[in-house]
Amino acid sequence: MISRITGRVTEKGSNYLVLDLGGLSYEVFIPACVMSGLDTSLSPDGKISLLTYHYYQVDQAKNIPILIGFLNKVEKDFFEIFITVSGIGPRAALKALNKPISLIAKAIDEGDLVSLKSLPGIGEQRAKEIVAKLQNKVGKFGLMQDYIPEEKAAAKNISEEALDVLLQLEYKRNEALGMIKKVLKINSQVNTTEELLNLVYKQKRGT
Repeated sequence: MISRITGRVTEKGSNYLVLDLGGLSYEVFIPACVMSGLDTSLSPDGKISLLTYHYYQVDQAKNIPILIGFLNKVEKDFFEIFITVSGIGPRAALKALNKPISLIAKAIDEGDLVSLKSLPGIGEQRAKEIVAKLQNKVGKFGLMQDYIPEEKAAAKNISEEALDVLLQLEYKRNEALGMIKKVLKINSQVNTTEELLNLVYKQKRGT
């Protein structure tokens, strides 16, 4: 049983990687919720280490070995608990898990069938089965700090820089956070710290 694989990425598809282990190459399938964070986990020489779920897919009386990769144990644990739901095997889970794990866990915990039905291959009945099987069992996964897309990460950095400036101007932290949050709620497309601070100023001047 292959539990971990480390190699250099030689090919990357929409849901798989090919890893070169030094003359021997392995194809590893990757759920979309994991794929989005791969680039930040690559070493400078293009190598990556993945935990793997190893199973055999039966196809026309043949057993085909399949590897599914994860960046950490929590991701793998969620995958393994997800496939305990009746009718969801590794192949279906690989396809379905196309959103951040924390959001999927939140939908399960809240019984949000609409969100669960938006997952590829998950219909009304399967969504109900997921909630019935996993509700109140996925709390720790809701705490995951999932990969933040680059544009969202930039917005976070802008907020932090604006907060630092306001603190230097002797605003209290809670007050400064409140002003920033209020501006971003109305103007989600702020691109620079200067623009954000100007909007905070205009907002404060108008109160």
